[in-house]
Amino acid sequence: MSITFRLARNFKSFDRLTRFHLYRTMSSQGFLVDHPRYAFLKEDLGLESFNQGVYNGKWFANGMVVQSVSPATGEVIAEVSQGNVDDYDACVVEARKAWSTWADVPAPKRGEIVRQIGVALREKLEPLGKLVSMEMGKILPEGVGEVQEYVDICDYAVGLSRMFEGKVIPSERPNHTLLEMWNPLGTIGIISAFNFPVAVYGWNNALSMICGNTMIWKGAPSTPLCSIATTKIVAQVLEKNNLPGAICSLICGGADVGSAMANDPRLPLISFTGSTKVGKQVAVAVQSRFGRNLLELGGNNAILVDESAPIDLVIRASVFSCAGTSGQRCTTTRRLILHDKVYDTVLAGLVKAYEQLLPRMGDPLESGVLLGPLHNQAAVDSFTATIKEAEALGGHVVFGGKVMTDRPGFFVQPTIITGLKPTASVVMSECFAPILYVLKCQDMDEAMAINNSVDQGLSSSMFTQNLGQIFKWLGPKGSDCGIVNVNIGTSGAEIGGAFGGEKHTGGGRESGSDSWKQYMRRSTCTINYGKDLPLAQGIKFE
Repeated sequence: MSITFRLARNFKSFDRLTRFHLYRTMSSQGFLVDHPRYAFLKEDLGLESFNQGVYNGKWFANGMVVQSVSPATGEVIAEVSQGNVDDYDACVVEARKAWSTWADVPAPKRGEIVRQIGVALREKLEPLGKLVSMEMGKILPEGVGEVQEYVDICDYAVGLSRMFEGKVIPSERPNHTLLEMWNPLGTIGIISAFNFPVAVYGWNNALSMICGNTMIWKGAPSTPLCSIATTKIVAQVLEKNNLPGAICSLICGGADVGSAMANDPRLPLISFTGSTKVGKQVAVAVQSRFGRNLLELGGNNAILVDESAPIDLVIRASVFSCAGTSGQRCTTTRRLILHDKVYDTVLAGLVKAYEQLLPRMGDPLESGVLLGPLHNQAAVDSFTATIKEAEALGGHVVFGGKVMTDRPGFFVQPTIITGLKPTASVVMSECFAPILYVLKCQDMDEAMAINNSVDQGLSSSMFTQNLGQIFKWLGPKGSDCGIVNVNIGTSGAEIGGAFGGEKHTGGGRESGSDSWKQYMRRSTCTINYGKDLPLAQGIKFE
């Protein structure tokens, strides 16, 4: 056990200042944050070898110290002092105070603050994107693209701040008007996952801000530096405008903090992104206090390929959808359902494409790399266990299937498995790794039934040139997913549409369309501007 972790186990025996200096002097040696190659972490993002992980207008922390580890090398990037439940309570108190100020700011003016946040993120696009790649493990173009997604949703929210509206509804009573009014919920909770450590917060943050809410953000425990760096950028904008920093509060913490958020009646909405298992626990806790859930959970996504599909397009789309982000997107394609007439051709083409992909595995910060690592050892263990289970059920690994032991970090080969029934237990469950099950069907009706047979309902896609199949796929007897694509992959949603899924995916919707409504409460208002008092439905009470 390292000195760092021995100290971490006894953190309560030191006061905060002493603990800060102990960690700074005894455990900062050899951290990647101190390496010249990663100078941007300090110079551009304001990170240090030891970082406080709680912000409510000021930075502090009284919880356990954790290490952020690079998935590509297994080396420690830096350390973070997490918050505890008392720190969380302090954040809620300050965020609720800040709401009194923020709710009085007109929505277009709130939009101006969000616009400035977007500008600030643009200025840090490259360094923050590098941090995402470094701490999460996705390749640099995806890391930068994730920050760009936050920028894009800020732009979207700025326009929305002048556009979201209620309705004027005709009244059946003379000299009466019905109105719909939308008002902010108050202080909301946001719990995000490791695989999109910046963008998911951005979806919630930008929309929730223009709606007039303040928020408490708990990022993933394994990506605390992304949470801290992002919050520093947002906090600088708030402070520059003489607004309370607690509008966008942060707490890096563990399951105890997440549980406190889910059970806290002071948070009328919990937006949770993560596994179906934990999401169900969150949902039950929030519902038990009659709060609102916004759940973005698992996905067992499928691409369906008709006999009329353009094969080259299928293969190109499948490579990114299946292997991009090393299979760690909630929208990653897990099942490829091929018409019998194109099965052999598509499978052979996909294996060839994977062969060309494998040499481009490496450090996600390096140019030209297309395959990064899994996020941690637990993900590697899940990968190996799933392949073992698939083989035991009669599956054949036609590509990949191995852990890369010739390098540091958590690298695995993207894997293609055939020979399994669509109902096999391993096919019906989601493994968050680059494992693809290739299945055979006789027609698209069978393929659609297979698509809909799993518990999750996030993303789906059909490749076809048959117009009738397209509209059936989009209709009531087609895909039961929240995202239903045609001739593109299952990954890479744009911010303009509502993002989310059905069934065990949770039913939540974030980002575009009318997702803003989940961050507000609606009131129906009847106004009598006459001198009489008629009752609805013609009731007489005289």
